[in-house]
Amino acid sequence: MLAVANELIEQINRHVEEAYPEEGAGFLIGTEGEVKEILPLPNAREDEARHNRFLFTPEDYLRAELKADALGLNLIGVFHSHPDCPNVPSEYDREWAQPFFSYIITRVDEGKAVHHRSWRLLEDRSKYEEEEIKIQ
Repeated sequence: MLAVANELIEQINRHVEEAYPEEGAGFLIGTEGEVKEILPLPNAREDEARHNRFLFTPEDYLRAELKADALGLNLIGVFHSHPDCPNVPSEYDREWAQPFFSYIITRVDEGKAVHHRSWRLLEDRSKYEEEEIKIQ
């Protein structure tokens, strides 16, 4: 289970709605099983691919690690949106995912965040398992 404060869900919603019709993304910072902060980031993917792909730069990743460290927390996952399509991980998502991270995928329909699901990649990288999100 992944616990997320309603305030953080609202921040995720704002970020992915502003990114629409492109994918919006960022990092989840917290402790095992609980998101305590998010770090929304710009989508660094080339313009023509942003509608269905996102990319973090090495500098983005470093910035997230430094923020987590400064807060005495850990980098625990990633959030991103799927504009106008189901919020299930794609094969592309699986190829780039890391085991032990939580991946919140938000479905955004016509510019409005409508549903959140969270996924964890198995250690053997073969597939994801859905994890419950508890919005507090």
